[in-house]
Order: sequence, then C-alpha cells, then structure tokens
Amino acid sequence: MGSRYGSLKQMDGVGPNNEAIIDYSVYDAIRAGFGKVVFVIRHSFEKEFREVFSADRFGGRIAVDFVFQELDYLPEGLAVPEGRVKPWGTNHAVMMAADAVHEPFAVINADDFYGAEAYKTIGDYLAQLGESRNSYCMVAYDLNKTLSENGTVSRGVCGVDPKGDLTSMVERTQIERMPDGRIVFHDNGADEPLSEDTPVSMNLFGFTPDFFTYSKEYFKVWFEANKDNIKSEFYIPTMVNKLIGDGTATLRVLRSAAQWHGVTYKEDKPALMAAIEKMIAEGKYPRNLWA
Repeated sequence: MGSRYGSLKQMDGVGPNNEAIIDYSVYDAIRAGFGKVVFVIRHSFEKEFREVFSADRFGGRIAVDFVFQELDYLPEGLAVPEGRVKPWGTNHAVMMAADAVHEPFAVINADDFYGAEAYKTIGDYLAQLGESRNSYCMVAYDLNKTLSENGTVSRGVCGVDPKGDLTSMVERTQIERMPDGRIVFHDNGADEPLSEDTPVSMNLFGFTPDFFTYSKEYFKVWFEANKDNIKSEFYIPTMVNKLIGDGTATLRVLRSAAQWHGVTYKEDKPALMAAIEKMIAEGKYPRNLWA
C-alpha cells in the first residue's frame, strides 16, 4: 500500500523507459530459470495493474497469473473482526497463491530490487529440491547493504547455525546508522547495536507447496490469538519461526554480498534510479528491458 512512500510504489517507474522494480525482478527471474510469475494484488487496483503487467509486456518469456488478497479471504469458519481494515500481512498474501503454484517457488516483495545474483542463488537451490518437502531457503543480505539514508527501516535479523540453517528471525524496527557510524535499532526506547554484516531478511524466500498447507492451518491458530488486535499481521517470518521452532522444516540461509536497493521512502527513488543507470552502463541490464 506504500503508506510511507505515498503512492502505489509497485507500479512507479524507476528505469529509463519507465520500468518498475517489478520489471527488473521478472527479468532477473527469467534469467535465473523461473517459468511463472504470480502477482498477488487487490481488486481495487486490478484493472490498472493488469493493463501494465500483462503477459504481453514480457513478450511471452514467462507465464503470468494473478491472485487476490482481500480481508475476507479467510479459511472457512473465520470472519473479519469489526473495525479491521488493514490487510492480513505477507504470509496471508502468500496463502492466496495456493491454487496457482504447484512447484518449488520464490516469494519476493514487489518494491525491493534484489539483483540478478539473488535470483540465480535461490533459483539454483529450488531447482534441486525436486519432490522434497520441508526444505526451505532464503537469501539474506548484510545489514549495512540494506539501509536507507532517508529514515529508519525494519529488518528481520537472522540467527544462523554452523550448517547455514536459520535458527530464528526477529523483526527489528527503527534500524538506522547513527552519526558516529554505528548501526542500531531503537526497539522499546533502547539503542541496541547491530554489526555491519548481520544477516537480515528482505522477504526473499524459497518454499515448496507444503508451505501453503502449513500456513492455512496455522493461520487459524494465529487468528484466534490475534483477532482482537485489528492491526496485527500474519508475517512470513511468523510462519517460518513456527515451522523451524517445532522441527517441521529447515530453512537454509543463502548469503548475498550484493547491495540491496529499495524505495521505502519517496526520497529513496533518485538513488535507485542512479543505481539502475550504473548497472545499465556496466552491461548488467539492457536499456530497454522488453524490447
């Protein structure tokens, strides 16, 4: 919804031919071997979204599907609490794709520029899963490569065991670099330091279809515990922590040393546009993606 950005940033042009971040994400996904993109959208902007991001835009290079996330799209027996207007969160959005996805898949945020390396890394991991279940993955970035110069950010701080598997993911809010160079988060009024290379989640996950079944079942439990809080959200890390905590699944943390780019704030856009121009000059992307 872009509450801090001020508009529907998923469709905002950032490339030289008005390409959105989504265009670069789809382009990188195609190069990494993905064969289908499923957009999770809302009916309120369906018309304008379909007009821009139809299969024709991508020249038939990848299959395109659309699914919808709405407040009342809930498991049977559940009803929207009175006063609830906020969407149910990122893992509820993933649940909406259950009928459209039947193979290992990646989940991304539409407004994050992850880079070609990240899609190759996660695509290679997913490609070797075959029919296996309960073996998930994510691409983690170094914290210092994910900050904004225009305000604080929220990041999922990851704990990783010696095998490279996730042990925990804790959402830290109000992270920023201080004038003295330290990176801190301000949870609960305290300035707690974080190291430069702390692995953080940018919601680039890889799952197998069993994740949908687990999510639907656990959403009912989560809903009963949180239905009185009209601002609570069912986040992907909530589901991941549950499955890892009870031993149902493992999640391999794939590290990326790349610079992440995003548009948390409107003021982030010029820096992203400059970064894209630099990558075009370096030959990483064509000037016109879909020509």
